Amino acid sequence: MNICVFSSSSNAISPVYFDEAKKLGKLIGEKGHTLVNGGANVGLMEAVTVAASEAGAKTIGVIPERFVQRSLASDNLHEVVETRDMKERKAKMREISDAFIALPGGFGTLEEILEVLTLRQLSYHSKPIVFVNTNGFFRYLFKQFELSFSEKFAKEVYRELYFSAKDAEEAMKFIAEYRPVELDSKWFEVPNK
Repeated sequence: MNICVFSSSSNAISPVYFDEAKKLGKLIGEKGHTLVNGGANVGLMEAVTVAASEAGAKTIGVIPERFVQRSLASDNLHEVVETRDMKERKAKMREISDAFIALPGGFGTLEEILEVLTLRQLSYHSKPIVFVNTNGFFRYLFKQFELSFSEKFAKEVYRELYFSAKDAEEAMKFIAEYRPVELDSKWFEVPNK
């Protein structure tokens, strides 16, 4: 299985995030999967790449050409896929991946995983989507999701489109046991005004 991991490119973050990224990479390798990620040689991206490679995983980095030109591509990748830009990068990652995991990250990580989640909501795919909630990192995002549900911006069934895992082990277990939920195509019933 090709498992796409979205994650931070920051080296300035706490070691707790690096530890969990390494655990995830190791599990991906030990279970015989392929890692797909953004391919950079910094932050959690590099940590998960190194750990996955050392544990026997094939590693595929999908990275825009401008980052390759800036020497940001990891040397620990088995395959580097260069793209013209970020839009093409995300499309390629989605195309070749069978499951998606978000480790903590900044705006780019959030944008990537939320696009995958939106496309799942719209039935463009039925692949598993997991947030690894290291150190409670995604707690405020999940509170925002709850507000969307309670205020009827999102249907309750959309809770089933993603999973919040406490750690890498729980994330991998969810993916191994994943069964997609069927979505209806109806919009909210709106009373006449």
